[in-house]
Amino acid sequence: MKTRILSVDVLRGLTIFFMIVVNTPGSWDYVYAPLRHASWDGCTPTDLVFPSFLFVVGLSMSISMKKLDPSLKKPVLLKLLKRAALIFLIGVLLNWFPFYRTNIADLRIFGVLQRIALAFLVAGICITLLQRTGYLIFSIAALLLGHWAILYFMGGDAPYSLEGNFGNVLDTALLGERHLYKGYGIPFDPEGLLGTLSSAGQVILGYVIGKSMLKSGSPGQSQVKKLVILALCFILAGQLWDFIYPINKPLWTGPYVLYTTGIITAVWALFIWIIDIKKVSEWTLVFRVFGQNPLVSYMLSVLVVKIFIYVIQIGDTSLMGWSYQHIFRPVFDNYLGSLMFALAFTFFIWLFAYGLYRKGKIIKI
Repeated sequence: MKTRILSVDVLRGLTIFFMIVVNTPGSWDYVYAPLRHASWDGCTPTDLVFPSFLFVVGLSMSISMKKLDPSLKKPVLLKLLKRAALIFLIGVLLNWFPFYRTNIADLRIFGVLQRIALAFLVAGICITLLQRTGYLIFSIAALLLGHWAILYFMGGDAPYSLEGNFGNVLDTALLGERHLYKGYGIPFDPEGLLGTLSSAGQVILGYVIGKSMLKSGSPGQSQVKKLVILALCFILAGQLWDFIYPINKPLWTGPYVLYTTGIITAVWALFIWIIDIKKVSEWTLVFRVFGQNPLVSYMLSVLVVKIFIYVIQIGDTSLMGWSYQHIFRPVFDNYLGSLMFALAFTFFIWLFAYGLYRKGKIIKI
């Protein structure tokens, strides 16, 4: 039986908790500023959630691939490909659901799960083939700098803008505008293909940090000190790089990777100190539950919220809209009511995850 590192489970679960909360407000018209993404450049607390998941994917890989047999690269690569393909397919099907609402000609191809799948695949290939830490650090640099170079040299006069970035040109050429996200006013997908490069770099960063900090199993005080120093270096590097290359989530730029990795690393160091070293873990149940089945919990949240919005109708409004308007808004008012709906919905998904937790079931995808 594999030994689970509680601080990793809690970090993973905290990420899923906030992923669901920020994705399901009672009304998008009433969302507190920290729970909104930056409009373009910059980073809000919400912009830490998705990179945290990618970082934890790498962290988890450093545990699960610890005993990788160098002579068995082919079956490992095949397993990585199958898992990535399955996650990508589920992401596309969730975009399409409920299937009667969207013509397949207008189906958005990319999305959160699709980005996770592709970043996991590219990172997994690098980890499997390169293995040595030095080579992996070089691959991180190559992915982040290569992504920067493509944006800079292949973009227009404003290569880091919504209209001028090359990632949008690439996605439009490959898929057509009808298959892209429409939430920015023009067809542009923040989880597009080009951002896979830097996203994979973030997964490998999580792997390298996890591999170096978890060599002897559960981390101790010396690892906490190293993580804090590393976190400060990443945050500073991201902010300095931001002067010439913006911290930007929709483009998933290199400075964004470094800056968010620094903050996430600091949070993990804090969790190690509180949970693994001081053994203060009574408060972690909510996050442990999500941490044991993260992808399933997230997928269920997407499926259920779509059922609440598109399938179950009460009069002329959706179940979600009716619940906010008639239950949460009258009691808590606009903004707090919107947040309380998100928390209530997250708890609803948590109950399902808790059932799996109680039975000791971990659903792997």
